Formats: sequence, structure tokens, C-alpha cells
Amino acid sequence: MTELTSATTDRLDPRVATVAYDRSALQVGIVHFGVGGFHRSHQQVYLDAIAASGETDWGVCGVGLLPPDAAARDAAHAQDGLYVLTTSAPDGTRQAQVIGTLIRYLFGPDDPAAVLDVLAAASTRIVSLTITEGGYGIDDATGEFDPHDELTLLDLAGATIPHSAFGYLTEALRRRRAEGTPPFTVLSCDNMQGNGHTAKKAVVSFARARDPQLADWIDATVSFPSCMVDRITPVPTAEARRALRDEYGVEDRWALRSESFIQWVVEDDFPAGRPDLASVGVQLVPDVEPYELMKLRLLNASHQAMSHLGLLDGRTWVHDVCADPTYVAFLRRYMETEAVPTLRPVPGVDLPAYCDQLIERFAGVAVRDTLARRAVDASDRLPKFLIPVLRRQLADGGPIDCCVLVLAAWSRCLEGGLPANAVTITDRRADELLALVAQERTHPGALLEFAPVFGDLGTNHRLVTSYLAAREQLARHGPRFAMRALSGDRTG
Repeated sequence: MTELTSATTDRLDPRVATVAYDRSALQVGIVHFGVGGFHRSHQQVYLDAIAASGETDWGVCGVGLLPPDAAARDAAHAQDGLYVLTTSAPDGTRQAQVIGTLIRYLFGPDDPAAVLDVLAAASTRIVSLTITEGGYGIDDATGEFDPHDELTLLDLAGATIPHSAFGYLTEALRRRRAEGTPPFTVLSCDNMQGNGHTAKKAVVSFARARDPQLADWIDATVSFPSCMVDRITPVPTAEARRALRDEYGVEDRWALRSESFIQWVVEDDFPAGRPDLASVGVQLVPDVEPYELMKLRLLNASHQAMSHLGLLDGRTWVHDVCADPTYVAFLRRYMETEAVPTLRPVPGVDLPAYCDQLIERFAGVAVRDTLARRAVDASDRLPKFLIPVLRRQLADGGPIDCCVLVLAAWSRCLEGGLPANAVTITDRRADELLALVAQERTHPGALLEFAPVFGDLGTNHRLVTSYLAAREQLARHGPRFAMRALSGDRTG
């Protein structure tokens, strides 16, 4: 058994691809907030390839701010920032690779000054973010900055030392302006339409609450490109660590697995400079929106669709439901009749082929992604993935049956309709949501009136009528009957 560190990479199983460059030559050019599994399976993979090509300016300093990030700090420090990523193709083929571009990790509560120093350094030219869809504090209904997380509120209350990502970004930009250092580019890599616009809204709004002149400078000079990111990456588990140990003899407390598919489409707006992303397969485009909408409304919305119905049906795994013809037919119906008609043409993409590829990716057994993971914080995800499709179809008088059935399934899950062996629903707005679904018996459609998720849609008669009928059908006959009924099959 080999414990993974810089000193042991030459002793790893030869089937594990090791770092193909001198890590000591790398310097920090990117600071990343939120070093979770997705960042490590996605952006770091591209940057690792950049380093292997000979570019040395784009090493990464990871930053964690939340209490759970202390575990990432400990793993990164124990393993010199190294970890093994194992990818699985739909046919079961696996590849294992050591990723080496995370050359420093800082846990903000340990040393806020160190985080600010690296952010203010002239060598830092990009600050990237994966802080979740709900981490930006932008109200989905109003589009305004309305944060509720403890760290951001602490900073807005006048904390002298930053605690939140926005606190650190704003203070670092203030220092760079004062020192005459050009601003870094802020690159959101979270799953949202216009994630660059969302990041800019959050940072500028935060800064305006602290220093209006600084906010004006940020608004005028800092670049916030949008991007689309795609790679299915389950939460790292003890099982993933055991599998790596059993198959390759590597002890890695930070072991990670993902699917083999990977895609990154980036708006090419980096005034302070960037690595040669195109050379490693990143698509650099002037307009990311068509790619964003495709991915959000087809892949991410389909995950929401299968998860709430699947959980209600007592299922656990994404690959399980996507091997079931009833679910596959439902997902295809959603994609083809409701989602695709809302999309703009996507340069270079055959949408029917993309939908076929999604079903194949979802059905990959080796990735072992759970429905429960996809259902976490649905009140943040549904407004970004599924509800825009519903809103557009309502405006156009188009089909809404699939979208409505997903929302009805979500409400039934919240209401306590899950099987006894199902996982508990996790949502940051759980208290408010549970209070609303408790009113459904006496006030039908109460959940649809929750403005942070639905905006003004709760007043749409067609939606309310369809939603109530779908809830009734789910309660009486269950999700499989309801999905089949959409195609005229009422055999259950």
C-alpha cells in the first residue's frame, strides 16, 4: 500500500498516470474558492494538462471558508495537494490519474491575512469560484443581491477581517486598486445561466454596501466572464477511497471519481491574461449562453426530473432509474417536447445526439451518482434549471406536463410522501418549504406561491390546475403510473 505524497508518486501502480511536470516550477496564478469534488475533477484537470504542456504560471491556491473545508485543508496538507481522480466511461472503462496543480491550500479561518496576500499578489490573475448555485445571494425572483448566509452577513455588518468569498474578493480588489495592481478576472464555474453576470452582481452589490467608490471601480474594470462546465462528479466517499486502495494499492484520503465526459465552454474575456485553454480542449467563445441553456435545461433539469420522481419511487441511484424504460421515456419526452424548443441554436452541437449522449451518460453504472445528491437544495436548482423551461412554455402556450409532474413530485417528497427507506430531503429553505406543503390540504397550490422559487407563477391558472392534478395522480397511483400516463399508458 502506498500513501500518496510528492515523495511516493514514483512508486505508484504504473496504471496510475502520474504528474508529467516539475511541480516545484509552478507558481500560483489562480486562486480558487470552494475546492470541492467538482473543481478537482474539472477545472484542475484542464490546468493539469496546461502544466504538462510547459506553462508554469497557472498553479492553483485553493481557499476554503466553511467548517467542512477543514477536512480539505488536512487532506491537501497531508498529500502535498495531490489526489487521484478515477474516471469511468459508459462502457465501464476506467482510468486513474494523479492531479498536481493544486500547489497550495489555505483555510480562511486559520489565516485570513494569508488569503488576502495571495489574492492581492500581482501573480494572481484569475480568481475562480465554485460556491454552489445558492452561494451568490441573488434572489431568483427579483434578480437582486439578498444574501442570507452567515459569513456574508457578518462581513456586511462591518467585520474588519473578511469571512465570506465576497468579503475576500472585495478587500483584495481594494488593495490592488490602492497598490496600482491590475485587477484579477473573476471566473464563476457554478451551474447557472450567466454565471459571470451573477458573480458580478454579487461582488459589485457587496462592495457597494461597503464602499460605493470601490464598487464603481469594480463595475468598470473587473472582468466576470461566463462559462459552462460539465462533468458528472459524485461526492467523494469512503467507498471511492476503498476502491482506489483495492484496485491500485494507493492510500488517498482525497480520492475522487467522475465520469469520463468533460466539457468547458468559456467566454474569452481575461484582460489580466489566461492559460492556453484552447490547447487542452476548452471551447473559447464570444457568447456562452447557447451552451449554458443547453446544459442547464437538458442535463441539470433532467437530473432534477429523475431525482424527485425516483426518490418518490424508492430509488437510490441515477444509473438505476436511467436503465428503466419508464424513466428514459419520460426524460426523452421532457427533453424533446419541453426543453429543446426553448433553446437557441448551439454552434457545433447536434441537439438530438446530445440528448442521446446524456441518457448514455446517466446510465453509467461505475460513476454511482445518487438521486439524493441531485435533490439537495432543489429550491436553488429548480429556478435555474427547470422553471425557466416551464415559464417559457407557459408564455408560448406549449407543453408543460413533464415540468409540472417534477414539481408535483418535489412537493410530495417534501410533504412526506417518500418511502420509509428513503433519504431525508436536504434544502437550505427546508423550514419554509415544509410549512408551505403542510398547507396543501387546506390551501391547494400553496407551494407554488413561494416567490423565491416560483416568482409570480403561482397565479398562473394553467400551472396551478395542472400541478394539483399531478399531485393527486402521484398520491393515488405513484410516479411510475404518472410518467406512463403522459404517453397514454395507464397500466401503472
